[in-house]
Amino acid sequence: MARRAAPANATPAFFTAPARRQIVDPNESALSRFIREQITAPEKLPGNISIVTGMSVFAAGIFVARTWGDMLVPA
Repeated sequence: MARRAAPANATPAFFTAPARRQIVDPNESALSRFIREQITAPEKLPGNISIVTGMSVFAAGIFVARTWGDMLVPA
């Protein structure tokens, strides 16, 4: 099978590391920086919401099974 060349305007197929943001406050703690860069960052918010939604559904399922689990088993 013949190998095809990439189009002329192709970019690399791998992800490059995002440019490091400039620190807003030099006295900012590591926890504050982590929350700002990983949890509340706009580019990571959809993934974080997806994780929280999944954890909520899981916790609700455990709560329902423990609360009304006896009704799920035939007597």
